[in-house]
Amino acid sequence: MNAMVASPPIQLNHCRVRLAASPAAAGEARSQVLTAIRDWGVPVDPDAAVLLTSELVTNAITHEAGETITLGIRCLRGRLRVDVYDTSRSFPVVSVAPGDAETGRGLMLVATLAAEWGFYRTPGGKAVYFTLLFHYDHTAADGAVLG
Repeated sequence: MNAMVASPPIQLNHCRVRLAASPAAAGEARSQVLTAIRDWGVPVDPDAAVLLTSELVTNAITHEAGETITLGIRCLRGRLRVDVYDTSRSFPVVSVAPGDAETGRGLMLVATLAAEWGFYRTPGGKAVYFTLLFHYDHTAADGAVLG
């Protein structure tokens, strides 16, 4: 009889970080997301989380009229969610960039790699977010992967 080993539930964790709307914001945001994944033990692909975070932050600082953006990171119901808040009232648009274009593929990456993504209006502008599903590796005593 095979028994599934239950993974311990991940607690609700969250943080918000204000970043200067400058080119350095993407690097700081990536670092914040990696730290949260490591410190909270979040079972997601850190490379995907960093790439998607970088795309959202880069879009925010490119189109941001204000001096700061806010990064929100949280874990809830088996998902990592990253929100990027800015003061722009313009919603993002996924476009199909020509093969030789140097820009314009960021939101397509987000749409492809994220479990979910979207945007919503806030009192101060808008937020764009993505989620990544937790992936658990359930292993039985004999090494067989379950789940």
